[in-house]
Amino acid sequence: MSPVPDARLCGSLADDLREAGFTASAVREAWGALADDAVGRGLRSPAERALAGRADPLAVLALLLALGVAQPRSAVDAALPRTGATGLAHLGLVALDGDAVVPAALVRPQAYADSRDERAWWIASDLDEAALRGPLPEDHVLGVGGASLTLAALVVPTPAERALDLGAGCGIQSLRVRRDVDAVVATDVSERALRFTRLNALLNGVEHIETRRGSLYEPVAGETFDRIVSNPPFVITPRLDAVPAYEYRDGGLEGDALVASVISGAGRHLRPGGIAQLLGNWETRDGTPGLERAAQWVAASDVAVDAWIVERERLDPLAYAALWVRDGGTVAGTDEYERLITAWLDDFARRGVTEIGFGYVLLRRPESGSPTLSRYETVTTPVAEGVLGGHFAAALAAHDRLADLDDDALSATVFVVAGDVTEARHHLPGSESPSVIELRQGAGFARVVEVDPALAGVVGACDGDLPVGVLIDAVAELLDADAAALRADLLPRIRELVMTGFLAFP
Repeated sequence: MSPVPDARLCGSLADDLREAGFTASAVREAWGALADDAVGRGLRSPAERALAGRADPLAVLALLLALGVAQPRSAVDAALPRTGATGLAHLGLVALDGDAVVPAALVRPQAYADSRDERAWWIASDLDEAALRGPLPEDHVLGVGGASLTLAALVVPTPAERALDLGAGCGIQSLRVRRDVDAVVATDVSERALRFTRLNALLNGVEHIETRRGSLYEPVAGETFDRIVSNPPFVITPRLDAVPAYEYRDGGLEGDALVASVISGAGRHLRPGGIAQLLGNWETRDGTPGLERAAQWVAASDVAVDAWIVERERLDPLAYAALWVRDGGTVAGTDEYERLITAWLDDFARRGVTEIGFGYVLLRRPESGSPTLSRYETVTTPVAEGVLGGHFAAALAAHDRLADLDDDALSATVFVVAGDVTEARHHLPGSESPSVIELRQGAGFARVVEVDPALAGVVGACDGDLPVGVLIDAVAELLDADAAALRADLLPRIRELVMTGFLAFP
């Protein structure tokens, strides 16, 4: 059964859900913290027990739409007086079996908060593994998962005209990016996914989201955008008939070739100043590190772009295989589990893969001239939810201002210490002087940077009053150091602190 994005019925369903108080916080409170954690782990029985015996609209909808548990038709009609069980069936969200309403999809409330505001949506997607009681079908359309939330929090929150959501799935990125752009084109190889995207847009009253079916950039050939967002099917899967290929995660290409295609093709679909952001995997293959291979993909773009790629995690082949075999619903310890793990390991060994990286990709087409940003790094520190989009935007703005400043101009610039930055000094017992001085960042990537006394002194004096060159000269005098040599040493490091958010332009 496929969803049917009917505008009138989606409107009535939204009114019913709103009237029933079907929100993320209300559902969480209804079944309790323990059950909520269990649902997040793919276990629905604690939530079912918590709601057992209840027939109020919130409980009926939580069981039917959030958990995928069949409900009596009379209870559903009472919980959704405008839409009723018949309306849900017309939308393709349930099947009617006598007096039973059997879920054919999930509709879960989704709430999030970032630095600007709080939002709440209802997101329809296919039944998950807990509701199906078994492995997922290959055409499964995923709901809001960890990766989709991660990407949504990365996207720069700046206004623009037009965005492309490449590999839209259920449409969560289209909904999120639509806050900042006038219109979105959502593409996917799966018509089923695009039906969910259209239904979710209608259900949440979000207009100007156009859907097109096709692979990668084919549906938008010759078009350019201010934003490209993509949570592509980046999972590296053996290309064997006996290994399931899930549309929501497997792009049909060998190894990391799909991510390579998205990266190398982004430039020609970006307007000047346009930004592409995506998640991806990259292989360390035949001794070439994954980030180095990602840099090669950027270099292969026929339109030169700025690039900032952050590797957040690395897994060995066995850990990577186990992660995605379990994700498909195959139980560890079974013959099928061992067969699939072996297929993954053989595939990696055949191609000389020793490690797989995961991370964030930001590409930008320069407004004019040549690219000035080429940054490839590994950052594994935990970060606060919802902060990186603003951090990326601020870092790009800082980079652009720094690019216009030579060392003399930089020396004449004043800076202030960012409000989230603290300093930690570590002393050996009995020592008056610190053996280690660290600058710690509370926002952004929560970086920790070890600095020497000279840089610590300059940073500590950055209060927006004196130019940084004057501060360096003063520190040189205090330390009895050569001022010119100290400038040559500190100015590149000050640039880095400004780019990464430790120092800011006032």
